[in-house]
Amino acid sequence: MNLERLPNEEKLSLCRKYYLGGFAFLPFLWLVNVVWFFKEAFVKPVYSEQLQIKTYVKRSALGLLLWVTVLTTWITIFQHYRAEWGEVGDYLSFTIPLGIP
Repeated sequence: MNLERLPNEEKLSLCRKYYLGGFAFLPFLWLVNVVWFFKEAFVKPVYSEQLQIKTYVKRSALGLLLWVTVLTTWITIFQHYRAEWGEVGDYLSFTIPLGIP
């Protein structure tokens, strides 16, 4: 999608939709929002909708950072302690590794 062709009101609407979509456990939308609208929010000359777009981009980046932190922490803990958790760790596993832990 070429953002250059969209009017500023449509840009704001699209940015808002991606921001709100991220709350539906879709943090990838926040990544897309930050990448697509970064230039619109911080590089382009000032226009009336830019302040709101900037707010959505900042909040999307913060939400994405939070998701990445939480997922990285969970993956690290799970990989480290899965064998110690015994049966519970096996139930949480999608694929149960064979062999000695």
